[in-house]
Amino acid sequence: MSARETILAAIRRAQVPQAPEPDLPSVATMAGEGAPDLERRFVEMLRQVGGSAVRLAGPEGMAEAVAAITAADVEPGADVVSCVPGLAVSTLTIGPDTSRAELDRIGLAVIPGRFGVAENAAVWVDEKDLPHRALPVVAEHLAIVLPKREIVADMHAAYRRLPRPLPGYGVFISGPSKTADIEQALVIGAQGPKSLVVLLV
Repeated sequence: MSARETILAAIRRAQVPQAPEPDLPSVATMAGEGAPDLERRFVEMLRQVGGSAVRLAGPEGMAEAVAAITAADVEPGADVVSCVPGLAVSTLTIGPDTSRAELDRIGLAVIPGRFGVAENAAVWVDEKDLPHRALPVVAEHLAIVLPKREIVADMHAAYRRLPRPLPGYGVFISGPSKTADIEQALVIGAQGPKSLVVLLV
């Protein structure tokens, strides 16, 4: 037997036999009796990944919540961009061809989220809701408006919710920008927003 045949035979013997995929339980199943409080789970996971949530009674409280975020986090002179229908708080209007210089002025972006995921606090953002694809990553601070009823249990349910066909661009956002690539030191905001607030309406 040649060396080649010996090696190939050893590889064939080392192959792991195929096994059926496990039937992974959803968060609802793992919770036992009754449906879990998805909103509570989402808020707790969001806190763990560095974000925060503001529970609102309805859309009418959004402007006041955004004003509070602006006062607390946004530097004087920086602009606010809102692409949430009915939330007219923008101090800058942007579009697909907005210049880099104008994008650099955005202190706070307020964007709509299509749905959230309780197990990891990820929120799906669709490019159809954004005037510029870069908006969620170029803003110093980010606020996402998410209807409470649009929180699903886990990523299995989330992928079933994705639109078909998939948009040209869409992203799951969970917490502010974070990296620990350099000496395992956690840095917030190195590659995107320094903070994320989810406004639950």
